[in-house]
Amino acid sequence: MQNNPAAGWPMVVDLDGTLTPTDTLLESVIQLIKQAPLNLLRLPFWLLKGSAAFKETVCSRTTFSAARLPYREAFLAYLRSEKSKGRQIILATAAHISIAQRVSDHLALFDDVLASDTGRNLKGQTKLEAIQEKVGAGFVYAGDSRADTPIWSAAQAVILVGASAGLAKTIRQRSTIEREFPKEAIRWSTWARALRVHQWLKNLLLLVPLLTAFSFMDLGKLATMALAFLSFSFAASATYLVNDLWDLDSDRAHPRKKSRPFASGRIPILVGLAVAGCLLMLAFVLALAVSQAFSLMLLLYVILTSTYSWMFKEYVLIDVIMLSLLYTLRILAGSVAIAVVTSAWLLAFSVFMFLSLALVKRCAELISLEQNGKAAARGRDYRVTDLAVLCPLGVASAMSAVVVFGLFINSPDTQSRYATPGLLWLVAIGLIYWLARLWIKTSRGEMHDDPVIYAIRDRGSRSTVIVMGIVMLVAHFFILGADI
Repeated sequence: MQNNPAAGWPMVVDLDGTLTPTDTLLESVIQLIKQAPLNLLRLPFWLLKGSAAFKETVCSRTTFSAARLPYREAFLAYLRSEKSKGRQIILATAAHISIAQRVSDHLALFDDVLASDTGRNLKGQTKLEAIQEKVGAGFVYAGDSRADTPIWSAAQAVILVGASAGLAKTIRQRSTIEREFPKEAIRWSTWARALRVHQWLKNLLLLVPLLTAFSFMDLGKLATMALAFLSFSFAASATYLVNDLWDLDSDRAHPRKKSRPFASGRIPILVGLAVAGCLLMLAFVLALAVSQAFSLMLLLYVILTSTYSWMFKEYVLIDVIMLSLLYTLRILAGSVAIAVVTSAWLLAFSVFMFLSLALVKRCAELISLEQNGKAAARGRDYRVTDLAVLCPLGVASAMSAVVVFGLFINSPDTQSRYATPGLLWLVAIGLIYWLARLWIKTSRGEMHDDPVIYAIRDRGSRSTVIVMGIVMLVAHFFILGADI
């Protein structure tokens, strides 16, 4: 049944899952592992000491920013409205007292704070006893999980915040409902954003060896490449999920990234980890279906991309070099998948090309920071003043890729494989135009996306790439009189 009880009852509010959609303990554990990965091995031993001692240990080794936490804004507005009417509001949470107190100080909303400490884990019946000791038998409780059931049973009224449909139905039958703030369903669009499905386009680089070998009419190889593409895409999505959890704090400080599904709390941390694990297993099953050698390439990709995210992306220049190698690795993996040899020309070209594109991405971020009046990137060793070096370096890398392509045109192997190799100089001109256009867009502050994704989405870039592909096909298959 639903009612609106007298506002005179004190309101007791849970933190994790209720006031905030995230789990502050899990976030603290992630921060602890990020500080020192070896802490992951220490966690089981700390757990053996009990929940209260575990929380004390974790929180004593981490810092927590209540200001960056995502909050349920509709519920928070209701709390402020009730506070303005003179209602007593108490924060009661199983989170550690240090976290709860920071939240209370930040919101300036609560009259008192009840939380776990060294000797007591404030959950379930223990929380109920602490509440009754503080306010007596009459109170209204706002919570979200089944662990709150004994408290709801003792409360004069209930506020359901983000509770599952099944739990909400059960509580409605047992208790008086003051207010409900329904749980927001996780939309497919939210999952697509978390999995970075649009970033799967990068894995089209696996097809490059198939195209350069002109084997795109081989149905067997096409089927193999489809499995390889899905394998890399699922593995990439798994690493994106883990990386977003790894970067929670820095994402929340970013003007655009703070709306990401984990940073905003729209996807629970444990759900994200479970999905990441399933995707990674599926990726390796598909990789083994391609070949054992390809599965080893996938393993190398996962190791390198994880190492990049956890370590190398914080170091100036090393991060962009790693990105260029990860792009090149996709081409090598494509070669392994269909058992063709990748030429040294292609590898050299891809390293310079993708180094330039990685620098486009970094320069675009710094230009955005400069436009917003900021001097340095959070979580990366880059400053706005570095643009004076990074932009020329990126343009030089782009032109180096064009030079390598020019040398490739004049190589004996190319002269023998292409019917009209001189036609490839038109491709070189197209590369100059395309790469220079990317850098002009970047310098204007118009590069708001990953450059590879931008190149696929942007009509001008897409048209240029298609024309270059057609020219390469014509150069390979058709003799057009004397070389151009």
